[in-house]
Order: sequence, then structure tokens, then C-alpha cells
Amino acid sequence: MPKKFKIFLALTAMFTLILSGTALVSKAESENEPAKRKIVVFKTEVDEITKQALINKAGAEKIKDLRLIRGQAVKLTAQAEKALDKEDGVLRIDDDIQVSALAKDETGASAESRGVKNGRNKPKPQPVKSMPWGIDRIDAELVWPSGNTADPIKVGIIDTGIDTAHPDLQANLKGGVSTVSYTASYNDDNGHGTHVAGITAALDNTIGVIGAGPNIDLYAIKVLDRNGSGWLSDIIEGLDWAIANHLQVVNMSLGASSDVQSFHDAVIRANAAGIVEVVAAGNSGGAVIYPAAYPEVIAVSATDSANTIASWSSRGPEVDLAAPGVSIYSTYKGSTYATLSGTSMAAPHVTGSAALVLNTPVGAYDVDFDSVWDPAEVQQKLQDRATDLGASGFDNLYGYGLVNAFNAVQP
Repeated sequence: MPKKFKIFLALTAMFTLILSGTALVSKAESENEPAKRKIVVFKTEVDEITKQALINKAGAEKIKDLRLIRGQAVKLTAQAEKALDKEDGVLRIDDDIQVSALAKDETGASAESRGVKNGRNKPKPQPVKSMPWGIDRIDAELVWPSGNTADPIKVGIIDTGIDTAHPDLQANLKGGVSTVSYTASYNDDNGHGTHVAGITAALDNTIGVIGAGPNIDLYAIKVLDRNGSGWLSDIIEGLDWAIANHLQVVNMSLGASSDVQSFHDAVIRANAAGIVEVVAAGNSGGAVIYPAAYPEVIAVSATDSANTIASWSSRGPEVDLAAPGVSIYSTYKGSTYATLSGTSMAAPHVTGSAALVLNTPVGAYDVDFDSVWDPAEVQQKLQDRATDLGASGFDNLYGYGLVNAFNAVQP
């Protein structure tokens, strides 16, 4: 055998070994690659059987259906994502991001990861009835003598759940759902959602506090876990439930810094279904976060008892209204009460006010002449009747001003 041919065969064998070794390493890396949570959105024409076939073909693990956006939440590797993204029936693949509650303790530190258990924020037993300063500041109590207590407006609290046995909420709590994986119960295991619910709709009884709309029909939509965090896919499922159950207002005292198209699509569809979406602007002191930054929602910043923007309240052109959000006393898990701060606490003041508006004739705000309130009409009236703060007219700190429930229900 010629020497040159022997060298050629040796080089060929070496090259083959290198290629096969690379392939084995690549396969091993693929097998060891961690799967990540993603949201797969399918094109309109793709049916349910085909969706599942595409997911199975890519080797992805289905978590749940997301009918609201024609999608599925899945777990898949980067390699599987590349394969799935090439399929004709797939519109796009989004990150299934984590979203957090937006409350702060009295020191300004984030409270959502641990509840509120220290110092003066320790949950307290039932006190004698008192009027929270925030409810008084928005003049909600001036509305109730007219008979308007927001009964029977249906309001969903998209949050950590609601304490189902709380004596200041139980009579108003009409139902709910849990979209988190570890429990089917919508009972609050964190406290944040119960606090938000009390600001919105605590009963006018002999104990505790009073909410902005004390006869609202409350619905607990548990999308956040005991640590106050959750997945975007669970929130999307919660919005779908709100639409299916004909809720009129939802409060989302939660957010994330990332803009995800699937999140926006879900918000758009809830808005199109006629749901007023009230959202906390964020607690970073910087830009408004999502979903508050979406134009379809009412984004709410937080003020203190001096009607001054809280230093940590997010701000920007996306802010629509301001509301009390500093040292807010409200209901808490375990049939108790606690003081929290945050745009999480500001948003439900607007949510309760929106419910009161929905209980009045649409009148001159009926721009589409259908005699029914739609989200844009409710928002416009709340903005028009707000108390101007800061720079004259609209500004990035207070939006159109401090919400005023009494002014908002006037003809």
C-alpha cells in the first residue's frame, strides 16, 4: 500500500473519531441540559390535537393549556425549543417569567418573600372597627350613604389568594380559583392577597377595617405562591378564569420587569372582554413595570398621608392615577390585620373606586352609545374626577391625580 494512501486512511479515521466524539459530547450535553419553562403560542389554524403532537415531537413537557392566548406552558430544552420554533404551526415561543407581589414592609424592604412577621407589622388580632386613612382620603365613605356600596359588582383579586375564613371578608367572598401547581385551594398562604382584598372590599361591620366597596362580590384568583411569586402562565390562566366567570374588575398588585408578548396579549383579551384591569405601577422608584406599563390597564402609583409620591413608587408616562399606598392597615391571613406599604396597596383603592363607578349610570361617558360601561370609559371618568397633584394636569408621578371615589360617582 502506497505511503500516501496509508496517511490518507489514518487521517480519515482520525477525523471520523473526532466527529463521532463531538456528536457523543453534543448528545450528552443535550441530555443533561436543564429544561426551562416557556410559553408556546400557536397559529390560529392549529387545532388541539396538532398542538399536542408538535409539543410531543419536540420532546417538550406540557404544563398547562393557555386557551386565552392559544398557547401552552411547557418545559423544554434549548435544543427542543429550536426544533419547535421551526414548526409551521408555532407563532412564537416566549419565556414563562416569574412575577412577584408588590408590597413593602415599613422599613422599605421587600416583604413578599416572607410575609410580614416582624416588629410593628406583626399580624394583630381583630380590633374594633376603624376607618383606614386611605379609604378616608379617597372619599369612599361619602359614597355609601347613597346606597352605592358596589353591590353586586364582581371583582377579582389576582394575587396570593384570600383568607376564606376572615370575618371582615368572608361574606363578600363568592368564589375563586387556584392556578398554582401545589394546591387547588384559593385560601391565602402568604397574606398579601388578603391585604389587597380588604382595601378593596372589607365589610362595614363592627370589627377591623372597611374597604372602598364594602359590598363588592369578591373572587380570589390565586396565581402567586406562599412566597408571593408565581409564573406568568398561572396569571394568564387566572385572567382566562376571570373572563369565563364574567368578572367586571380585576386587581393585579404584581409585576415583573420583563415585557412578554404573551402577557400583553392576555391583558388585551381581558380588556376586550370588558374587564377593568387595575395594576400596581411598581416599587423600584424607577420605570413602571409590567403589566402596569401596558396601555390597556389603569396603572397606579403610591402616595403617603401628605399626598406626596412615595420615594419607592415607580413613575413614568404610563402612570394613570395615584392612590394611598404608605402604611395601609388592612386584613391579613389568619383572620388578622397588618400594616403594609407598596403600590400593591395603592391599586385596590382604585379597584374599589372603579367598582363604585360601575354601579352608576354611564351617562355622558357612554362614548360608544351602548349604555354599558367599558374599561376605557371607567378609566376616563376616574381620571377626569381625580384630585390633581404635583404639576398641573397630567404628570409622570401622579398621572391624572389622586383617585376620588365620591367625585367619580357623581353624574
